[in-house]
Parts: sequence; C-alpha cells; structure tokens
Amino acid sequence: MAEDPIIRVEQLRAAYGERVVLEDLSLEVRRGEIFVIVGESGCGKSTLLNHMIGLLRPARGRVLIRGEDIGAAEGSARRRILRHLGVMYQSGALFGSLDLLDNVRLPLEEWTDLPDDAIDLVAGIKLGLVGLTGFERHMPAELSGGMVKRAAIARAMALDPEILFLDEPSAGLDPVTCADLDQRILRLARDLGITFVVVTHELPSIFTISDRLVMLDRNARGVIASGRPAELRDHPDRAVRGFFRREPSDAEAAAPA
Repeated sequence: MAEDPIIRVEQLRAAYGERVVLEDLSLEVRRGEIFVIVGESGCGKSTLLNHMIGLLRPARGRVLIRGEDIGAAEGSARRRILRHLGVMYQSGALFGSLDLLDNVRLPLEEWTDLPDDAIDLVAGIKLGLVGLTGFERHMPAELSGGMVKRAAIARAMALDPEILFLDEPSAGLDPVTCADLDQRILRLARDLGITFVVVTHELPSIFTISDRLVMLDRNARGVIASGRPAELRDHPDRAVRGFFRREPSDAEAAAPA
C-alpha cells in the first residue's frame, strides 16, 4: 500500500454559525487504505465527511483531495476534483421511481458522453461488482436493505472514483448482511485499489474492514485517538477503551437502574 496521502485535512475548523463542531482537526488518508471515522453521536463524524466531499466549506483550514483544495475550488476545477469521488449515503438515497440500472446510469449520463448502450454496459458491470447481476430492472422498494446499500455503492462507483465515501453503510442491517457487506468492501478495496473513507458505529465492521481509524470526541471537538482497532481497544484513555469494549461511561455506570 502506498504511503502518500490522497486526502489531507489541515487544521480544519467546522462550524454552524457560532456553534463550533470541529476545531484545529488534522488527519491524512493514505492511498488505497480503508480509513474509518468513529465516535459518539454528535461528535462531528458527518460534518467531517461533508467537508471531505465538498458539501461544506471550512470556517478555517482546508481539505486537500489529491493535493487540491476542495473547499476553495470553483467551476471546472471543482468538477475535476469531484470526478474522483464517489459517495454512498446512509439511506442509500436511490431514486424510488427508477430501477437499479437507471439509478446507476445517472452519474454516467451527467458526467460522460458515452452512448446509451455503453452506459448500460458500465452500469451493469458496477451492479455485478456488488453481486446484483440479474436485479437490474428491480425497483428499490422490491429489494432488501442490504441490496439497496449495495446498489448505492454500485452507483457511487459508476465513474470509477479513486475515493469512495460510505456513510454508515451497515446502519439498519442484520449481522449476517453486515458481514456480507464488509467482505464486499474488502474485495472492492483489494481488487480495484479504491481508497475508502467509512463512517460507522458497528464494532464488527470496524474490526473487519479498517486499516486505520480516528475517533472523534464532542467535547474535544476533534480527534482523541487514532490507529488500528486493536490498539484503540487497549488505549489508555478510558473513553476510547470503553467505546471499543462497549463499556458504559462513569455517568452511565452510576445511574440508577
């Protein structure tokens, strides 16, 4: 795995008006790795993700994608950066009025000049990569939650992105389906060389897929720990260790039953 960072977050300040969510946050994502972001609800995971994909602009600092500042880029320069990114949102965000093939076709129709038959071919290949060959003409409402998530990943891969962002990919799925999705993510990372940035709460997924991770903290407004999951499970900070061992905080432990 190459060590050069494909994403660099430098002294990021993220705020909604006067409310500061992240302060002076810096991190690097290496090319080809599966990088996981964890932390309690409200700690800024989605805020960080939305800055990394360019939906939000930093109050201070910058986010570099392949060396280019996504927050400052405009026009064609911004489109050039976005062309290298794919995003799967927590709900899947498929269009319910379109079948799977047409959902995956959408980025290709918007960003390329390929003829219709070529777009169909590429969209079918992407669905095949996530195990959905034969379901091209199914509507999202006809599928299980896990299949919807896989279809959303296929759409996120439509333009062959170098970086794929997954927001809570396992949310709402049963353990068996979660495990299947984890293995598909590992295969895609290995076979296609995609860099993954994943936000998740699911411990089995964290230990299965992550090469490295960062843990955010609401009070610290930033990263309180980073490394491999096994390292953080034995971290000296009790809050970090408790998250990875699913131990209650002091306040929870002291609360009456």
